[in-house]
Amino acid sequence: MIYEWLYPLRESVKLFNLLRYITFRAGLSLTFSLILTLLLIPLYLKLTKYRERISEYVPLAHKRKEGTPSAGGIVFISVTIISTILFTKFNTPFPMVALIATFFMFVIGLFDDLKKLKGTKKGGLTKWEKLFLQFLLAAFIVIAINMFYPPEIAKRTQFLFFKNINLYLGNLYIIFIILVFLGFTNAVNLTDGLDGLAAGSAIPPLTVILLLAYFQGNKILSTYLHLFYIPGIEELTILAASTIGSLIGFLWYNSYPAQIFMGDTGSQTIGGIIAVSSVLLKQEILIIIAGGLFVIEALSVLIQVIYFRSTRGKRIFKKAPYHHHFEELGMHEAKITVRFWIVSLIFSLIALGMVKIK
Repeated sequence: MIYEWLYPLRESVKLFNLLRYITFRAGLSLTFSLILTLLLIPLYLKLTKYRERISEYVPLAHKRKEGTPSAGGIVFISVTIISTILFTKFNTPFPMVALIATFFMFVIGLFDDLKKLKGTKKGGLTKWEKLFLQFLLAAFIVIAINMFYPPEIAKRTQFLFFKNINLYLGNLYIIFIILVFLGFTNAVNLTDGLDGLAAGSAIPPLTVILLLAYFQGNKILSTYLHLFYIPGIEELTILAASTIGSLIGFLWYNSYPAQIFMGDTGSQTIGGIIAVSSVLLKQEILIIIAGGLFVIEALSVLIQVIYFRSTRGKRIFKKAPYHHHFEELGMHEAKITVRFWIVSLIFSLIALGMVKIK
């Protein structure tokens, strides 16, 4: 939006000429999101009536968090959306598709938080209600892919290690997209169980998305790195940068001991942003690796449930998701969080390394 307003004035104000560079606008969006989130969270803390209700299934140490302001995603996701709108050049459909998906996930998470925190329905939305709404959004993304991508890549995803091999999945790609979307939105939500854990762990894979969007929107870099060249996809760097900036600002207040929690409004939307970006970039497999920490967290729950039911009450982990397992072993919450951040960073570096190796 700012590009459309100010870039035509570049002859009068030479500084506005910088707006044609995606790197400059990405830097502006990150800085804007960071500063605005830092300024708005204290105001939200003073005004909000939404307080966290602690589940009976988490470690007892979490009981002290009862009453902490929650649904902080209302602030930092709103800032992310505003920043993305302001600094994106809407000359291609990709940023609009990503923004619609982000807003829809924001609404789902907000509705869930409001029902949960107001106590109108215990536990917020049921898992089937959430899955149905997320499925509808995944279906929208499938339609967008078929509308805006050329047939030769619409149902393909890039494969690891091999330069000229891309997986053609045909109609199975629809199921693949839905699984990626449902997987990430719920995996990030499951990871949001310790102070700062989900927010800090999301920054490395979002950085990978930012770099991939930049590479794939540049014909020279995409050719050199053997990535799909998708003209206009570089505008996704603005969404990634805005999200990173907002998360850093939110972490200022969400780090241990947390003054605020993000709630489903934040965690589900972050997962949605990662998922829709990976699909639009055609890099689902690579982003699954970059977001490996979230995959581990989700798998720990799945394995625990399956094992518990098949053995009639036995458990592999002391508690699931996996971060609660370490809490039960006596590890301090802050140490678990920082170590999980490191693991997330390692997974993201591996993903970037695979791009170069290929």
